[in-house]
Amino acid sequence: MNNSLFTHQENLLPVDGDALIFPAFFNRAASDIYLSALQQEIQWRHEPIRMFGKTVMQPRLTAWYGEAGKPYRYSGITMQPLPWTDQLLYVKQQVEAVSGVQFTSALLNRYRDGKDSMGWHRDNEKELGTNPVIGSVSFGAARKFQFRHYYNKQLTREIDLTHGSYLLMKGTTQHHWEHQLPKTGKVMSERINITFRVLL
Repeated sequence: MNNSLFTHQENLLPVDGDALIFPAFFNRAASDIYLSALQQEIQWRHEPIRMFGKTVMQPRLTAWYGEAGKPYRYSGITMQPLPWTDQLLYVKQQVEAVSGVQFTSALLNRYRDGKDSMGWHRDNEKELGTNPVIGSVSFGAARKFQFRHYYNKQLTREIDLTHGSYLLMKGTTQHHWEHQLPKTGKVMSERINITFRVLL
């Protein structure tokens, strides 16, 4: 990886935040290795969550890894961290080199096909601090990732998150923008996403 290639990144968001995309952060060969390792080594869970007063199964598999003593709570779930695997640590070190922070934790999502998804939300839990830095790595099938301004719903952005890509969200992004990974009938294979975070 040549860090000099990543010093001048275009901001995907026109106002109120920073979202920088590194389309080929990991090359194809490395991405294939990481995808296989994550499929086999991660302790995936399929859990119910509370949404709009109802309990439903999440449309994806999840896992929480990171420093001991830093649980993560969202939508009625409390996830206790599992210790970093060697592969997760290596990926973390690579993205930290261009992110300007040291991540403490990672939420992993496994989208088994295009039917699995993530609805509109902001990563603004209090454990993440005032201006959270979220580092999102993708391996596997390319999926559409959408931004929508929280106060001006007409203001939107969309990008393909491809195999080996890295999306860095920082600044006031989580205050002003929500994001989602919508369902699609065009994707039959799976995607694994690692969202690195800093828990206070």
